Amino acid sequence: MNYQEFVNGFELTTCIISVRKFPDGGYGDIRIVAGNKPYIDSIENPYNGAAAHMLNNKFIPNSPYDKYIPKDLNFEQTVYRCAFQKKPVHTYLKPDRFECWLNQYIMPVESDDPDIGYCSYTLDITMDVDTEIMTHVSASTASSVLETCIKLRGTSDFKKAIHDVMADICELSGANKCTLLLTDFKEGTCSVLAEAAREGSGEVENNYEMTDSFFDIVKTWNATIAGSNCLILQDKQDMEILRSRNLVWHESLTEAGVRSLVLFPLNYSGETLGYIWAINFDESKATKIKETLELTTYFIASEIANYQLLNRLEIMSSIDLLTGIYNRNAMNNRVDRFIAGTDPMPRSYSVVFADLNGLKKMNDTEGHSAGDKLLKGAAERLRELFFDSEIYRAGGDEFMIIAVNIPEDLIEERMKTMRKDSEDPKNISFAVGGYYEDHGGDIRYAMRTADERMYADKERYYKKFPERKRK
Repeated sequence: MNYQEFVNGFELTTCIISVRKFPDGGYGDIRIVAGNKPYIDSIENPYNGAAAHMLNNKFIPNSPYDKYIPKDLNFEQTVYRCAFQKKPVHTYLKPDRFECWLNQYIMPVESDDPDIGYCSYTLDITMDVDTEIMTHVSASTASSVLETCIKLRGTSDFKKAIHDVMADICELSGANKCTLLLTDFKEGTCSVLAEAAREGSGEVENNYEMTDSFFDIVKTWNATIAGSNCLILQDKQDMEILRSRNLVWHESLTEAGVRSLVLFPLNYSGETLGYIWAINFDESKATKIKETLELTTYFIASEIANYQLLNRLEIMSSIDLLTGIYNRNAMNNRVDRFIAGTDPMPRSYSVVFADLNGLKKMNDTEGHSAGDKLLKGAAERLRELFFDSEIYRAGGDEFMIIAVNIPEDLIEERMKTMRKDSEDPKNISFAVGGYYEDHGGDIRYAMRTADERMYADKERYYKKFPERKRK
């Protein structure tokens, strides 16, 4: 066949790709055999209607594909299966390495050589996402994606909804286990958000923190995916290819008994939020899995970004950013919930007020950075003493502690320790007052009484040490 003449009949950017098959079923030597004018222009003039990632050099027919396209394991597997299994492929995606969206069509082409397969590769490039194209999926895929969206948006328990979605993906793919891993590349950490195991697979669900050594493997995944939108390892041959690309990860999978793997990054606004992976899946469902997860992960990533944003906003609204303990807003909300009965009022509790001595003097003489350091130290000291209690920064240099079901004598002992430590000028100094309630009484009365006792303790402190009095 005259492949150049064949490809010239296409108006869209199109090339012909050849793949050599080895006797053992493996593949190698993937080449761009011929390209039409739009394709050649995209190689030789990458800013003329093509993505800027392509190398600006002369197109030479029958050259290795990675001379013009970055090496991509998923792409190699796709063209191999298309060329030899005669399965057409259509994908619409935005790989990490592109600044644009690619509408791709890969079709098997006739070959006279049983050891060399051919396929056409046609793509339409758009800078912005075309949502209409994204919806061009089978009815069953659309149904699966819609079900995922409803579960994620129609629940108040996000973690349970994500678990249910993982269970659905397990069922869809026939996988032994499906996991959603959250990643924080700035902090170098990862953790399992949700995991589902197929009944009878022998796998166990475990939501757990990953080790640093596992994150060392995770941070190699994007390079192994090589800018594609997923990685699908269907059989022993694919696993061997992975071994040649990423030996450490391959060894980790082998030790875990993984024979096949689906891995999709969860990307949002240019950031990888995590990954979904399914292990030991039904290889006959590979195309269905890819089509479904390409859309599903798009929505899951968006929901995770929203979930994380809400968590950050909640933290900002309830945590004092300087000291890391609860702030006044959280304190007021907790008290309001006690009063309204939303939070059951404990029968036995203590309220302790602690006012940091010497903060104003520190700010005036040594500056506010020194004062901030003193506040941080005060909060840390309170965390050491009241490790089993709720600690709030009520405002300025004042703190409040709510201690539930802790014996009165133990609370008194801690306050006594604070007063004794405060007499040494080298230590952090507090004026402290408390109130113990063992009949579920009004928390407002307990707070008012503890506050009055704290101010009485402050007067005692400055009478004993007048030289330390605030100026």
